[in-house]
Amino acid sequence: MKKNNTKNDNEKFFSLNETSLEKDVLFFIDNLEGFDEYRLPLRAYHIVRLAIRDLVLPPGKTILEREMAEALQMSRTPVREALVRLETEGMVRLIPRRGFIVEPIEKEDLKQIYEIVEKLDGLAVSLATVKVGEGEINQLESLIKQQEEALEQKNLKKWAILDDQFHQSIIDYANNKRLRTVIDSHSDQLYRARLFTINHRPFPFHSIVEHKAIIACMKAKDSNAAGVLMQSHRNRARNEILTAVEKITQTD
Repeated sequence: MKKNNTKNDNEKFFSLNETSLEKDVLFFIDNLEGFDEYRLPLRAYHIVRLAIRDLVLPPGKTILEREMAEALQMSRTPVREALVRLETEGMVRLIPRRGFIVEPIEKEDLKQIYEIVEKLDGLAVSLATVKVGEGEINQLESLIKQQEEALEQKNLKKWAILDDQFHQSIIDYANNKRLRTVIDSHSDQLYRARLFTINHRPFPFHSIVEHKAIIACMKAKDSNAAGVLMQSHRNRARNEILTAVEKITQTD
């Protein structure tokens, strides 16, 4: 019988120290680089954001300020500032007397995000097509080759990282700061959803074929075709991910 899921169905109230996740979080923090020069609130923000993005802090996870401050070796004030900022971005939610909870991955929310990003990614590749040279094309083709190798190794996490790099590179090549800002506001949620569903979707061979077709259009300087193919690519991925999210929530 199908469940009528609400946000509360996906919320599991347990603290950082109550599971083995404490070790995972500390290991994740120890292996991050490049944040030492940041002010504490910004450092806390980026570390917690990346931990949520990479599912080290999974959907439904409760984050207590005190425990996170201890893990980050800083006071609670910068941690709270970071969590409040993440709440405005839809990554966490404050539960009175319990702490902040990592937002569940919701089908309707993802659907709305994809409706926006499909169009914007199509625009990005159209803009990039008229600006890229041989070097940028070679870099994109190198990422596709690495994706193929990751699939041969059945390393889906590596494939997902490379997939994100492929799309982010195209957005970079569009060289439009305002477009980048809008897409970035949704990119973490999409990446998190891709990781969350990666073992519940068809093996991503189609993605490689579609990436190669997009590159072919970019080589031919056909910006309209590149944009259409990118939107179609994103649409197919959206349908697979939404189906997987629904399947996962029905079995929780």
